[in-house]
Amino acid sequence: GQGVEKDREKEMCHLEKAAIDGHPNVRFNLGCEEEGSGNIERAVKHFTIAANLGHDESIKALMEYFKEGFVDKDELAATLRAHKAAVDATKSPQRDAAEEYYRISRNGG
Repeated sequence: GQGVEKDREKEMCHLEKAAIDGHPNVRFNLGCEEEGSGNIERAVKHFTIAANLGHDESIKALMEYFKEGFVDKDELAATLRAHKAAVDATKSPQRDAAEEYYRISRNGG
């Protein structure tokens, strides 16, 4: 917040704990941090773990790294299968109905 000194080391410690606890958004953010620091190999690992938990943006990042040669075809294929399994595991008739309701209400109809 404003007026509070930032403790980067403490911030990273909390982010890493959240990532270990299975939060895909945090795992993705750590991947972005590593990417920004030039640690592509570590970024790919974070993106892969997040994608395996069903995180869509991580799949997009891995596809880019595949195009650049940092991810091989078999690794990407395995990650895509795990991503699909994670997404499928969260599906339910109630969730589908809620998504349909939300889609219709946003389109005014």
